[in-house]
Amino acid sequence: MAADMQTAICPTITAFDPHEFRHQMEVASSLSKRLHIDVMDGDFTPTKSPALEQIWWPHTVQADLHLMYKKPMDELEKIIKIQPELVIIHAEAEVHHMHFAGELHKNGIKAGLAILQSTQIEKIQDIMHSFDHILIFSGDLGRHGGKADLTLIDKVKKVREIYDDVEIGWDGGINEQVAEQLVAGGVDVLNIGGYVQDSDNPQNAYARIKKLIGR
Repeated sequence: MAADMQTAICPTITAFDPHEFRHQMEVASSLSKRLHIDVMDGDFTPTKSPALEQIWWPHTVQADLHLMYKKPMDELEKIIKIQPELVIIHAEAEVHHMHFAGELHKNGIKAGLAILQSTQIEKIQDIMHSFDHILIFSGDLGRHGGKADLTLIDKVKKVREIYDDVEIGWDGGINEQVAEQLVAGGVDVLNIGGYVQDSDNPQNAYARIKKLIGR
């Protein structure tokens, strides 16, 4: 874990229409001051979210925007306009990654880089120092759920060896069975989707994870 960091637990919003987005946002923002918002273009992903113009969050929370877009540069102006705290793009996207990160930084926005399960750390090791956050993705792209592939913890270790101070997040399959192992493996940010959003009692589900990791 990065020095002087406490593990963050970020409820995730993965919605396919504005009504569902509002419902998930209300749930997530009642639990945490830091949220993870998935936005999908229907091209890089099999699903599509509301457009960036329809994405919002309460002013009292920090929004991490996970941009699952094939061509994120096309959305840069819209992103700058809504001013999230952090924008995460994919290593597999069609973009000049370092330039994109630099444009975010010039506008006071942190930059994150996500890698899918099949993408090796070697692919990003030469550019990761341009980013503030590295996201290890173990989910079902564009949907809640998925399974936490704990073999990917090796990627957490490799990132930390190369870039000790970077914040490392995990997205996909987080529940009571794996949360402690992820934190022990060096993950700084747990992005929790279906475990909370699909629960009959999201508050209790979130509280169980907090208790497990000593928050």
